[in-house]
Amino acid sequence: MIVEPPMLSVIIPIFNEAASLDELYKRLTSALENTGRSYEILFVDDGSRDGSMDVLRLLHARDPKVRVVRFNRNYGQHAAVLAGMERARGKVIVTLDGDLQNPPEEIPLLLDRIEAGHDVVGGWRVSRRDSLIRRCISAAVNRMISATVGIRMRDYGCMLRAYRREVVEQILGCQERSTFVPALANLFAASVAEVAVKHETRHHGRSHYGLFRLLRLNYDLMTGFSLLPIQAVSFAGIGIALLGFGFGIFLGIRRLLIGPEVEGVFTLFAILFFFVGLQIFALGLIGEYVARIYQEVRRRPRYVVAELLE
Repeated sequence: MIVEPPMLSVIIPIFNEAASLDELYKRLTSALENTGRSYEILFVDDGSRDGSMDVLRLLHARDPKVRVVRFNRNYGQHAAVLAGMERARGKVIVTLDGDLQNPPEEIPLLLDRIEAGHDVVGGWRVSRRDSLIRRCISAAVNRMISATVGIRMRDYGCMLRAYRREVVEQILGCQERSTFVPALANLFAASVAEVAVKHETRHHGRSHYGLFRLLRLNYDLMTGFSLLPIQAVSFAGIGIALLGFGFGIFLGIRRLLIGPEVEGVFTLFAILFFFVGLQIFALGLIGEYVARIYQEVRRRPRYVVAELLE
C-alpha cells in the first residue's frame, strides 16, 4: 500500500528535555490538528542522558505520527536538524526547539507565509526572555550573519522556522560537516520572510547554548560562508606593515637628528606586543580554515544513528 506523504513535517532536536516533552507533545499536536493539514513529528534525540529517549519511546508507541531518531552521542543541534531533514517526508518542513521557549502555537503564522509564496520563513522572537548579555551577543551575531549571507534578518538564532521541500533538498545536497542551517537555507531561497513570534520563559532546565557554543557558531559562520575574515586580516597586515615601515623611517631620522635615546622603549614594547598579538590571531584564523578543510576531506559522518523508531 502506498502511503501519501504528509503535508507538514516538524523536526525537534532534543537534548536532555525529558521534563518538557509531554507538554510539548500535547501543545504541538493540538496546534497541528487545528491547521487541518496532515503532519508528522520527528524527534531527534541528540545524545540525551536524562531519560528523554524513554519518554520519546512512549510517545512513539502512543502516536504513529511520531517518529524518533536517536544519536549514539551528542553531535549538536544543527546535526540533529539535518538528520531530521534527511528523513522528513513533508512538503513543508518546520523546525522547533524542544524547550517550549518557542510556542508551537505560532507554527500557523509561518505556514501562512509559506503559502503566500515564500521559500523560507523565520521566526523573530519579540520580547525575548533572555538575559541582557545574551540578547546583546545575539544582536551582534545577527548583524554579522546578515552581512555575511547578504540577507538581513532580525533573528537568525530562532529555531522556529519553516522551509519548502525544494530548499531542504538543496541543503541536504551540501555535505559540509560544520554548517549553520538557517544561513545555508537563505542562500538557496528565492524569497525569504520573517514573522514576529512569542518567546516564553524556559520552564525546565537551562539553555544548552553557552558562551563556548556561541563562539563555535561564530567560527562556523565566519569560515563556512565567507572569506571576508581572512581577507580583512590580510588587509590589516598590509596596513600595519606600512605603518611599521613609516615608523621605522621616523625613528631612523630621529636617531640621526637627536642621537640614541632610551626613552620610548615601553612604547616600542607595546607596539611589538600589538603586532605579535595580531600575528597570532591571523595564524589562528588561518589554522581554523585549514582545520575545517582537514575535517571535510576526511569525509567522516556528521552523526551516527543508534536507534530509529518509524
